[in-house]
Amino acid sequence: MTTLRDNADTIAACATPAGEGGIAVLRVSGPRAFAITDISFRGTVTAARASSHTLHFGTIVRAGEAVDTVVVSVFRAPHSYTGEDVAEISCHGGFFVSQTILALLLESGARLAAPGEFTLRAFLNGKMDLSQAEAVNDLIHAKTEKAHRTSLQQLEGKLSRYVRTLRQELLDLCSLFELELDFSEEEITLADRDASARTIARIRGTVDDAVASYAGGKLVREGATVVLAGKPNAGKSSLLNILLNENRAIVSHIPGTTRDSIEESISLNGLLFTFIDTAGLRDTVDEIELEGVRRTQQHVAAADVVVVLIDASVPPEAEDALLYKKIEETVSGHTVLLYVLNKSDKHVVFDADTTGTSPTRRCTISCKTHEGIAAFKDMLYAAVLPAYDGDAQSVTVTNIRHKQSFELAGASLRRALDAVEAGSSGDFVAVDLRDALDHLGTIIGITTPDDILNNIFSKFCIGK
Repeated sequence: MTTLRDNADTIAACATPAGEGGIAVLRVSGPRAFAITDISFRGTVTAARASSHTLHFGTIVRAGEAVDTVVVSVFRAPHSYTGEDVAEISCHGGFFVSQTILALLLESGARLAAPGEFTLRAFLNGKMDLSQAEAVNDLIHAKTEKAHRTSLQQLEGKLSRYVRTLRQELLDLCSLFELELDFSEEEITLADRDASARTIARIRGTVDDAVASYAGGKLVREGATVVLAGKPNAGKSSLLNILLNENRAIVSHIPGTTRDSIEESISLNGLLFTFIDTAGLRDTVDEIELEGVRRTQQHVAAADVVVVLIDASVPPEAEDALLYKKIEETVSGHTVLLYVLNKSDKHVVFDADTTGTSPTRRCTISCKTHEGIAAFKDMLYAAVLPAYDGDAQSVTVTNIRHKQSFELAGASLRRALDAVEAGSSGDFVAVDLRDALDHLGTIIGITTPDDILNNIFSKFCIGK
């Protein structure tokens, strides 16, 4: 990427994915956006003379020959996405047409935009703050209703307002402690220590709530990983096919059919669940199956939810208890463990109590008749509800960078509170309050270093 805050260049890129489609859009932004567009655009009005927020039909030409009929949209600074002069060329979708027009723009003086550079310029030009800019990328990649809604709320400034409110309260308090330094010789106290302690404690609690919300925010943004585990021939692949409503996994009465992991995602009640169908867990000497078992154990260790499938039509064997214990020892501390008794269409002889789980963490289904599948979905969704509270009024942190900034701010506030309660001078308190202000400022881009900005926007697609 070029110098971060240098907007002297005019940049161009295709804003739509490569490939064939009904339409493709090329975006040009910068001080020479209209002049560069007009070099190859032929219409009744040039882009340079057109009014802002108008559309103009015409033709893109190369060496005097038509390339395509297009519509050019004109957005004059500062009333554009980037805050600069912007021209958007809508042409017929197709790799050759869009790439030919892009090549003409580059030949005419534009530079190919770096990933996320249009949104970076929008941030640098004050069209949005950093958390809103990150929400643009999240919105593009949202795969479920809840992910879309959370990203849209952040884009509309919900997190920004939350952070700015906290910073303003801290700034007002910090100003009082810093002002005391001017009257240190007179020993004048401007910040009431008891009231200040209560304010800092309250703000710290709010910051801690934001940190705690990340467990649910991560679920909204990335979804939950659900591993289907258990002995061979318990019905893991059959359950996956039912959930996907397609024959994705091979189903056979022969134990050990699944040798490798199969991964597919679906949306349940607006949340993304990625199911991993794994090899059956058992002792084996088959090298390929043994590798499958090893991979299953890796997936179990990293899962958000582990669903243990059990063939309820056969009585439990001696090694079953050892299997369940091994799974329990393998899962991480945050993992939810569910037990599903399959084959309820047959005579059920399995003693559910041998799993050692409460009734709320197990259910009975039939992959043959689909009995109990709806109850299983409800149980699965309920398993992740403690992480996702769905409170529309509170802020949900979905970005690990934001979580870390809130954590650092909370640590600074704890030090500030300790200093106040210890009777330290105002300058010690002010230092920690300033640190908290800076950490909160990194969330919305007030105090964010350039290398972090480059890292954030490099993850965007080119054209956005």
